[in-house]
This record gives sequence, structure tokens and C-alpha cells, in this order.
Amino acid sequence: MSSTETPVAAGRSEELTRPPDAARPPEKRRRPRVPLRARLRRDWPLLLMTAPAALLLLVFHYLPTLGNVVAFQDYNPYAGDGPLSAFLASEWIGFGNFNTLFGDPAFWDALWNTLSITAFQLVFFFPLPIAMAILLNSVISGKLRGFIQTIVYLPHFFSWVLVVTFFVQMLGGAGLLAQELRQAGIEPPNIMTNPDTFIVLVTAESVWKDAGWGMIVFLAALAMIDPNLYEQSAVDGAGRWRRLWHVTLPGLRPVIVLLLILRLGDALSVGFEQFLLQRDAVGRDAAEVLDTFVYHQSITTGNFGFGAAAGLFKAAVGLVLILVANRVAHMIGERGLISKQ
Repeated sequence: MSSTETPVAAGRSEELTRPPDAARPPEKRRRPRVPLRARLRRDWPLLLMTAPAALLLLVFHYLPTLGNVVAFQDYNPYAGDGPLSAFLASEWIGFGNFNTLFGDPAFWDALWNTLSITAFQLVFFFPLPIAMAILLNSVISGKLRGFIQTIVYLPHFFSWVLVVTFFVQMLGGAGLLAQELRQAGIEPPNIMTNPDTFIVLVTAESVWKDAGWGMIVFLAALAMIDPNLYEQSAVDGAGRWRRLWHVTLPGLRPVIVLLLILRLGDALSVGFEQFLLQRDAVGRDAAEVLDTFVYHQSITTGNFGFGAAAGLFKAAVGLVLILVANRVAHMIGERGLISKQ
């Protein structure tokens, strides 16, 4: 700016040289703000459809969060006439429940079992739906692809009681495999009650039940990949494996990262019914996870403050894992679960 040009004149010259909204790129144009009443009148059908789901979350997820105060109390549900009066009448003990929790060797055993199963399933279970989706997506016949998809994800709708019963009938000591091996003069292996191979057993059960269901997400992600990318790479001389490496996997990477973050956030919850049903068969040392530990040490004994402390610990660890994994996702160039943009 020259010495003879005033600040007011400089500001006016900038306004004259600034492009109007119509000449700006679409992402930089200012959108008029719609009043709240107009948005409610416009979107009331969508709000009405989402109201039951929002009410469900409020009643069964957000309101129970207030009960975490029990973790800092020697909670007695019979101390008052109702839940609120019981909260007020129960003795406040601070971090006493956490001290008891962290001083219990059974808690550390359950935590180790939980983390071991989570790490094992991340390696041997998490990649399977991706591979199944890629293989199924390569099937040319649409009817055959739909038939295979239906058969594979059907076990997801079975309860864990039915799944464990199926494995007992197939692999148990009196199951089909054991009977066939005995008829052939071979002693059958101990599969359903062997604590040393229990981690493989529960992973196989989870794969049979939920791998097909997880495959649906990756099939949807594969459908979003532009087919022109495959055609252009084929024209450039890329074979099937190079197209898989340079087109398919990069297209799936955002979904893989997102689901991996969610899985890490739920790392301390490997299941309850599956382990409770098989705990007596293989023993507590192999089948005791955090969820069954809380059930046996808190729910069955009435020590609700102890169980709330364990649940709050799980939630805190899950939150830290989600934040760390989301930060790592940002470092490798992915949006992750939480994005500032």
C-alpha cells in the first residue's frame, strides 16, 4: 500500500476485486441459513422416523450412564424406597471399589484372557470378512452370489445357545466327528473341553456365526469402487493381483480403518453368552473374561458397586483406544471415526 492510499480506500478496493458469490467455487459460497421453524416443518417426517431409535438410545444407553455413580459407592439397593433414594442413602467410598478391583488377581486373569482373545481374533477373524467379500464379489452369476451370501450370513441370526449346541453335536466327545473317528479306530481329540485350545474354539464359533454378516459391509464398499478403475488398470497391463492391490484394497481401506477403530474400542467386550455357556466345560482359567467376571463377582453376589467399577474401567479403556486409533488413522491420511472437518 502506498503512503497516499488510506485504509478505507484499500478496504473498498479489496471489496471491488473480491469475486461475487455466484463466481466463487460451490464449496466456498455462503449458504443462506434456514430458520429452525422452517427446518422442523421441512424435516418432520425424518424426525418422526428417527424418534423411536432416539428414544431407545436415551432410555437404554444414556440414562443408565448416570448409574456410574454406583462405582464410587457401597451401593445398597434396599437403602431407600426407590433407586434415587438408594443412591442418596448409600455410603460414598470414593475409589474403594477400584482398589478392590485392581487388587483382585481374578480380575487380572480375566483381563488377560480378554485381551488375548481380542488380539487373536483381530489377526484370524477380522480379515476373513474382507477376503470373503472379495471372493464373493468375483462371482459372475448374480443368483449364485446371492445364494452364497444368504447361506453364509444366515448363522448370524442364531442364538449363542444354538451355536454352542451345534459345535457340541459336531465336535464334542459324543459328537459326529468323535463317533466317526472311533469307528475308524482313532481316538478323537478333546476339542470342546480343552482349555489349551479354547481360544481357537471360540474364534471358530465367532467366524461361523458372524463372518458372513460382517462381509455385507465390505460388499457394499466394493460396490462403491468405480469399475472404470479396473478397466483402466487392465488396459495398462495390470493383472488380477495388481488390480487387487492397487484398486480393491485402497477402495476398502477407509471402511477397514473405520471398523478396526470400532473393534479396538470394544476390545474389552469379547462376548458374554458364548463364554458363560462354556465356562464350566473348560474351566475359569481359560474362559473367564471381563463380562463373565463381572457377572459372577458382582451380579450374583449383589456387589453392584464392584461391577459398576469394572464396567467404568472397560468404558474408559475403550474410549482411550478409540481416540488413539482415530489419531493413528488421521496420521495415515484416513478420516477415521471422528474428523475435525
